[in-house]
Amino acid sequence: MNNSLSNKVILLTGGATGIGRECALAYAREGAAVAVLDRNLEDARKTADEAGHDSFAIQADVSDGPAIEAAIKTLLDKCGKLDAIHNNAGIVGPSRPLHETSEAEWDELQNINLKSVYWTTKFGFEALVASKGTILNTASMVGVIGQQDHAAYVATKGGMIALTKAMAADYGKHGIRVNAICPAIVWTPMLERWADAQSDPNATRRLFDEMSLLGYTPHGDVISDAAVFLLSDQSRFITGCILPVSGGAEIGYKR
Repeated sequence: MNNSLSNKVILLTGGATGIGRECALAYAREGAAVAVLDRNLEDARKTADEAGHDSFAIQADVSDGPAIEAAIKTLLDKCGKLDAIHNNAGIVGPSRPLHETSEAEWDELQNINLKSVYWTTKFGFEALVASKGTILNTASMVGVIGQQDHAAYVATKGGMIALTKAMAADYGKHGIRVNAICPAIVWTPMLERWADAQSDPNATRRLFDEMSLLGYTPHGDVISDAAVFLLSDQSRFITGCILPVSGGAEIGYKR
């Protein structure tokens, strides 16, 4: 695609690092101005500066409703419109089953991974109606097929998938499309550090590669390419879609 997001203004949460950073760079390459929203202002500024194309950083915690309201007001004051919201911010949380998860851990995951979509939609809705805009949610394949020892995280991603469909049903009459993207395992700086900290990093990496039918673990650019498509007019008749970008990992899922 070439300038498929030309003149679009996109709010990207969790945009400073990892998949979010890849999406910010891809959106700007396709002509968009990206508001890179993150708790880490320093990294958000680095990503926005690298992206260029009038991109800028906003510091906010996605679990804080008033902070999101203020962030969207800042964006609208600066840009005059909002064409898309990409709800990408998220945490993985504790690696344990539900009964071993503390209430504080449960609440933090719900507030960051899921309730954040409520806040961005609540305060961005009127602007999206005006632009006939788009909402994209970063879910996960675990929200479709489940995963051991990540109950609270899986619940948030399953909830996001169901919420995406409900939002698509509600907002189609306004011309707003709502879709979700479902990564499987993707190399990010956080995952790289985790793999390197295991007792046998090479075995861990081989395990990840074997989970894909294509035999390798990709980087975040495979997610950003799909995200560009879902925010562009090339997907203008796609809404309520839960798109796997998984290398087929869910087919005969091994672990």
